[in-house]
Amino acid sequence: MTDISSWWESLQSLEQIYWGFAVPFTFFFIIQLVLTFFGGDIPDDSSVDVDIETDDGIGFQFFTVKNLVAFFTIFAWTGIACLDSGLSNGLSIFISVIAGLMMMLIMGGMFYFMDKADSSGTLKMKNAIGMVGEVYLEIKATRGNIGQVQVKVQGTLRTLEAVTDDEQDLKAGSVVTVSALVNDNLLIVTKNKL
Repeated sequence: MTDISSWWESLQSLEQIYWGFAVPFTFFFIIQLVLTFFGGDIPDDSSVDVDIETDDGIGFQFFTVKNLVAFFTIFAWTGIACLDSGLSNGLSIFISVIAGLMMMLIMGGMFYFMDKADSSGTLKMKNAIGMVGEVYLEIKATRGNIGQVQVKVQGTLRTLEAVTDDEQDLKAGSVVTVSALVNDNLLIVTKNKL
């Protein structure tokens, strides 16, 4: 313990600041990295804007928890490396801030493109409204049961659960039109009037 305290006292104040940032933020960075790769992702500010009516949410975000952790981690370690290399305090601060900002930009870009790749194949049920399909499993009148319809959504034929408000049952093979959604995951269909 005396070795650590004597080492700490031998550091100049700027080095102490860098080490003060380096240790905790490196710990958080490693936890964040492990959770990201194993599916326990730490939520950031972009998680609240999943789907806003006709908007796909906010795209690239620079100031998020992940990016700030990455900034301070790289900022601190770059500053320590610069001071150990004999650079002046001013130049060390400048280089470490630039390195931290570059890391924020890289992290923000990575998560933006990962999110784009992940969401590009996601079915948006609202895109089914107005589409014409065919009853696959019988649907009882006035929401008597949950049946299934086959409808082309986002360019792919899908089998989705549906109910109807019509007064007559919709038999398998009936042509229907999707009129609305219930709870964003159940279609309301009506018999197509040809």
